[in-house]
Amino acid sequence: MRPVMMRRGLSLAALCAAAVLAGCASGKAEAEAEAARLAEAAALAARTPPPINLSRSVAQDAAVYLAFSRSIAGIRGGFESPEAIQAALRQGAAYDPGQISRGLVAYASIVALQSPAFVAGVNQYGINPTGRQKMIADIVRDPRAASYMPGAQEAAGLIMAALDSEIDALSAAANSVENDAYAAQADGRRSWAIAHVVDREARLASAKDLSVQAMAAPAAESARLFAAAGSGAGLGVSSGRRRDPPYPPVVTNALALAALAALGAAGEDARANTAALQSEGVSQNCLNESKLNLYQCLAASRPSYEDMFCLGRHIVRDLATCTRSAAMPAATVTVSSPVAVEARPPIIVTAPFDPPAPPSASPSAAPTAPQPTTMSPTQRLNSGAGAPVRSTPGG
Repeated sequence: MRPVMMRRGLSLAALCAAAVLAGCASGKAEAEAEAARLAEAAALAARTPPPINLSRSVAQDAAVYLAFSRSIAGIRGGFESPEAIQAALRQGAAYDPGQISRGLVAYASIVALQSPAFVAGVNQYGINPTGRQKMIADIVRDPRAASYMPGAQEAAGLIMAALDSEIDALSAAANSVENDAYAAQADGRRSWAIAHVVDREARLASAKDLSVQAMAAPAAESARLFAAAGSGAGLGVSSGRRRDPPYPPVVTNALALAALAALGAAGEDARANTAALQSEGVSQNCLNESKLNLYQCLAASRPSYEDMFCLGRHIVRDLATCTRSAAMPAATVTVSSPVAVEARPPIIVTAPFDPPAPPSASPSAAPTAPQPTTMSPTQRLNSGAGAPVRSTPGG
């Protein structure tokens, strides 16, 4: 082989080897760059809290509560017939206490997720996977742990403001219905208002049957609440003042449920935990007792105006009362400091007893209408604990 050809072959081999080496170096650099990018993405993911994860069943329960509460708050007095009263009774009796109680906590939890301060405060625990799992375990073990997380005061205030609005609407409706029970005895509706309810036993049985039927969640309302939980917006609730712990039972459980959702731990795979937090005894026991009072009221009621009272007191007002007792702080009674008063002997003034003059025998004297000595049936219904009494025929 000629020397020139040999030198040319060696040069080509060197060039190929150099190209191979350059390609290997370039590939290694790209691989290292890709590994670095993946590591950075993993580190960023580890520092990013998980997205809000809430079971759709929670939103459905919340929709049941909210739709029923607002439906009942729309009832007003001014009934024009016994049939209208019975229709309102069927509307109001058609709820299961446990379902409404669960929905109350569910709705309150979605309201809590409308608080940016609370969601941001919870997210501090979601950055580190180990810390996130510990916080989830702490909340599952004791829901009160969420009450002391950053932003809980703002979220609690938001919950109480939202529920206070629902309570006010229900109270206004109850006032309207109860007052109409009195008015119907004196206005143009008296003829049928004081007449006895037809087939009283059937309407009581109907109220009991309706009380055990599950209510279907309105699809549009469920979708709205589910979207609001994930986005933290859309409910239109106004912010209330900050509230300090400890909180009433509904607020405590709602904050815990919302915190789990913000930690990504309240989804479909965590329904055991969400169901446990939605189980709240104060509101459910109150609503159960309200049902018993409604049955007793209907069993004792005779005229239609007393059915109106049962509706206003043991459906509309009791729903407001049970919500308030489980979700709002108890009233605070402040007693002032004692003031020293100079001791003085009691002053007793005696006066001769003058018996009343006998009624005039003059034929021109106007007769005096007899003064009632007993309460009317509705007044008796509205006294004490609201226990109904049987009225006499004709009112």
